[in-house]
Amino acid sequence: MSITSLAVIIGLGLVLYKCIIYPAFLSPLAKIPNAHWSVPISPLWMLWRRFTMRNNRTIQAAHEQLGPLIRLGPTELSINCVDGGIKSVYTGGFEKHEWYPRVFGSLGTVSMFTMVDTKTHSTRKRMLSNIYSKSTLQSSPHLRVVSKAIVYDRLLPIIQESVAADKPLDVHDLNMGLTLDFVSAYLFGLRNGTNHLQDHAFRKHWLHLYLCRKPYEFYHQEMPYLAGWLNCIGYRIIPKFCDSANRMLDAWVLDLCAKAVASLDSTDPAIEPIVYKQLKQGLDKQSAKENGSKPDPKQQNIDIACEMYDQLTAGFETSAVGLTYLFWELSRHPDIQEQLRLELLSLGPPISFPQSSELPSPKSIDSFPLLDAIVTETLRLHAPIPGIQPRITPSPSCSLAGYDNIPPNIRINAQAYSLHRNPDVFPNPESWEPKRWLKEENSMSELEERRRWFWAFGSGGRMCVGSNLALQETKLAVAAIYSNFRTTIVDDTDIEAIDAYTVHPKAEKLMLKFHAIQ
Repeated sequence: MSITSLAVIIGLGLVLYKCIIYPAFLSPLAKIPNAHWSVPISPLWMLWRRFTMRNNRTIQAAHEQLGPLIRLGPTELSINCVDGGIKSVYTGGFEKHEWYPRVFGSLGTVSMFTMVDTKTHSTRKRMLSNIYSKSTLQSSPHLRVVSKAIVYDRLLPIIQESVAADKPLDVHDLNMGLTLDFVSAYLFGLRNGTNHLQDHAFRKHWLHLYLCRKPYEFYHQEMPYLAGWLNCIGYRIIPKFCDSANRMLDAWVLDLCAKAVASLDSTDPAIEPIVYKQLKQGLDKQSAKENGSKPDPKQQNIDIACEMYDQLTAGFETSAVGLTYLFWELSRHPDIQEQLRLELLSLGPPISFPQSSELPSPKSIDSFPLLDAIVTETLRLHAPIPGIQPRITPSPSCSLAGYDNIPPNIRINAQAYSLHRNPDVFPNPESWEPKRWLKEENSMSELEERRRWFWAFGSGGRMCVGSNLALQETKLAVAAIYSNFRTTIVDDTDIEAIDAYTVHPKAEKLMLKFHAIQ
């Protein structure tokens, strides 16, 4: 045998060992159940399911069959339990995977959500956590002005107009405008924020720009180099209109930031850009502490714009989807709708349109057990972000769900879609049952266990910073609407959610009829 032939045989042997024998039989991951026979040696099986939008349901089916820890690829796992699972990975501070900045970055930089490094994230979060705390939000004069203007001047008149005209409303489209107005007004000030509720034409145009890029996120998330390689040979896998939409959205948020800058000196709750201002002050202090000087104005403007864009888009889309499914479920359950209305009658002052223009305190709305149960159950069954939250296993190794010696730099995901469907924790998991969250219907141990598995906002130090704002605006919108109206379904065709990281109804609409309460 020639030296060349021997070298080829040895080379093939090494390839066989490294690519098949070791990952399939000898790796510490080999003892973990495989979601498919091919996953120890290839990621293609899972990539195809993500490309065809079957990620969440595929992973859920695998967990149901194989247990709380499964293997999705040569270096990818999925975890679906609390102890030894999300408690270790997310509360334990595993670093984020580069999956996040691939798709959620903007303006050439990263936001708090997309920062991979925990230390950098913690520094940014400390600048903003207080402004999003529950106590701050419930007592905020800025948010009170915002809430009153949006509920009484924009939302309820639109609904009343549909009642007078005896016409249904597309509440999913309405919710997109409502939540964007709400979040933008808190970030930039009511005067500087959007008015998508009343400007339907611009809302439609803006949503087209925002949503047209969604079908192509897969390439950024899972195959980040493919688009670049194909571009080199003159083939665009991501259409040019996505680039155009990105530029227009970047210009849009920079314009909102410019308006906020012009209002920085104001202390008027209707004008002061409270979140923008808080972040700018935090970045100024950080620069003075680290560099002993003022930050570069141009770079700071980009950093703030990126952060504001991320909080704005993430906050509006998820809350809108949650509200859409909440209205749908209430419209399907008129008995629960009536129970909610009776609970809301005790509000003081009542949200009575058009007789009153005052709002009850956020704390009083938050105290209603049935309203809280309805919101929580909707977020469980219809989580707006049911998809994977990738992390990286630490060095030198870790243990998860009873499996030891898991090596570093392995992608580990959990997803709310699966955590929320554990039948041992949530009996009849596909059924919408708000009563499962009521104290009088359940033992304290049952409620505590369900709270541990509830993952609509994530967990640990990197859980959703805007969760309190989302809950406050959601409860206010529900209280305002169902204090004054009943809803019935006109058309809920294709209300089923798409299978994606962030979901929405397949039809991207829900037609409801509103009926004034006499």
